[in-house]
Amino acid sequence: MKHPVDAHVGKRIRHRRWMVGMTQQQLADKVGIKFQQIQKYETGMNRVSASRLWSIADALDVPIAFFFEGLADEAVDAAETMMADREAMELVRAYSAIPEQQRRKLFDLARVLSSAA
Repeated sequence: MKHPVDAHVGKRIRHRRWMVGMTQQQLADKVGIKFQQIQKYETGMNRVSASRLWSIADALDVPIAFFFEGLADEAVDAAETMMADREAMELVRAYSAIPEQQRRKLFDLARVLSSAA
């Protein structure tokens, strides 16, 4: 599974590479690796080591910090999504534990409340 930081760094590599008009092959040649590895970095499938990130930053003429810009915002979004997923799962479990007749009434109430919002 991709780590959100690896995916973010990969997106930033791709973004900068596109901005300077460089192909994956050209970046790979500058860094001394195969273009398939650049593909894996850009998708977040492979983690970029510190030394490789240094080389990529040099090849793309940006400071290392460039690859981490906006990461805090994404971390907040991921945490909010995870909390929402956890709350949804808890709600489903609680809902399933309610007897069927009461569950139907609760469902009707939820439908009315959601249409009023």
